[in-house]
Amino acid sequence: MMFLFKIGFLPVTIWDILDIIIVGYLLFQLYKLLRGSRALNIFVGVFLLYIVWWLVNQLGMDLLSAVLDQFVSVGVIVLIIIFQPEVRRFLLLLGNSTLRQRSRFFERILDRNFEGAELRNNQISAIKQALMRMSHRKTGALIIFVRQANLEGIISGGLPLDALISEQLIVSIFQKESPLHDGALLIGAGKIQTASCVLPVSDNPAIPASAGLRHRAAVGITERADVVAFVVSEENGKLSYAYDGQLQRGLTEEELDVLLEQYYV
Repeated sequence: MMFLFKIGFLPVTIWDILDIIIVGYLLFQLYKLLRGSRALNIFVGVFLLYIVWWLVNQLGMDLLSAVLDQFVSVGVIVLIIIFQPEVRRFLLLLGNSTLRQRSRFFERILDRNFEGAELRNNQISAIKQALMRMSHRKTGALIIFVRQANLEGIISGGLPLDALISEQLIVSIFQKESPLHDGALLIGAGKIQTASCVLPVSDNPAIPASAGLRHRAAVGITERADVVAFVVSEENGKLSYAYDGQLQRGLTEEELDVLLEQYYV
């Protein structure tokens, strides 16, 4: 084992440095997931409880130690129950990066044929034109790119369509006169899958107060599943996008082009 240097009598190896970097990265990702939510306060409380438990054991306070042992012994199970949405998002974050890189690797090897690439470009163009048209008309809309996510148990309601993607159909669905306008439109596998879906609403206090229910639903679904959401504001017609629990508002047409190309599968 190769020693790099010593801190007093403590030798430091390259594996120690790597260990610190990995733990620091995981803690940073954990902070990003919990930032701005009530879960951060719960996590701090649990962390302080573990510190008190360690101190009590070191001081030999047997009675208090026995009481705290009962909490600590089931601590992992309690943490999983309390932080279920955050654990899901953390695992999605780790797995999604790997799967995306693997997918792009195989795409480069297999090289999509011309017809498939042309069809994809036409579908992206139809979605973009629909979003821009609704933005100009201030027609409220919420479109979800399902990708490979399994939304069973996360969404409710909705009418299965299994329809071809077209600008006219998307715009007509979100017209106020349409019975399907109030809800989310799911797009995946090159089809309009479901309309008028009810999504979970995020309770993240970091979301601006001016954001409406559509924006909170867009953030809520991306907190729980590996999906991408696009929102058209009914109040001002501005475009927004949500991914991994983060909301970006006021998209320009150029930014929309980049995001559609990046996230549409």
